Amino acid sequence: MTKEASKKTKKPAPKKSWAEKMEQDHSVVKKLDKDFADMKAGSRMYISNPKTIDAYIRNIPKGKSIDLKTMRNDLAIAHHADVTCPVTTGIFLRIVAEAANEQLAKGTSIGKITPFWRVINPKMPLAKKLSFGTSLIREQHKKEKLGSA
Repeated sequence: MTKEASKKTKKPAPKKSWAEKMEQDHSVVKKLDKDFADMKAGSRMYISNPKTIDAYIRNIPKGKSIDLKTMRNDLAIAHHADVTCPVTTGIFLRIVAEAANEQLAKGTSIGKITPFWRVINPKMPLAKKLSFGTSLIREQHKKEKLGSA
């Protein structure tokens, strides 16, 4: 078989579900060599994971919202770092929201899924990237009187 033919017969790996992406549980604290985003060189940066973000959000009481900056600060303090990576936090927050939406689509009640709307505001750029749009976030903000609906 030629290289050309073998390339055509290889199947791409099946795409992971959001729930499978939630299984990542590796986190690390790294010292920044240079300035990055809103963080200074020499800072200890915490790189979280979806499970930690999920656990944090599940501890936010009904009727209360936390902004992304506060969540990042809280996570940094909890993991003995100066800052939390904004890029991976956004990625992992999306994974948490998409996995919660998958659960909802499979019949899990809204009260049993991770209340990601307590961190994601419908006007955030991240909200616009969600596969299911912003209507659920707006509905939940209205129900919990979170002020951005």
